[in-house]
Amino acid sequence: MLGFRKKGVLRKEEEATLYEMLERQKESIDYQKKLLAHSVDPSEELLNQVKRAEALYSLLLREARVRHRRKQKGS
Repeated sequence: MLGFRKKGVLRKEEEATLYEMLERQKESIDYQKKLLAHSVDPSEELLNQVKRAEALYSLLLREARVRHRRKQKGS
């Protein structure tokens, strides 16, 4: 019995961490896109950073969706 309760607590902590990472990544993307919009001649490095940030955000968002589906399916 104790093991199941511990798993639930760990899952909630991991989900909270995932949501925090999602928020931070979204803020980072918005900031980088704003820099890109105000830049006259954006460097390749900046363009690559934006693409990497968007890819990471997409990955985190996909993981959050999968966890949400599992949570609904289990209930």
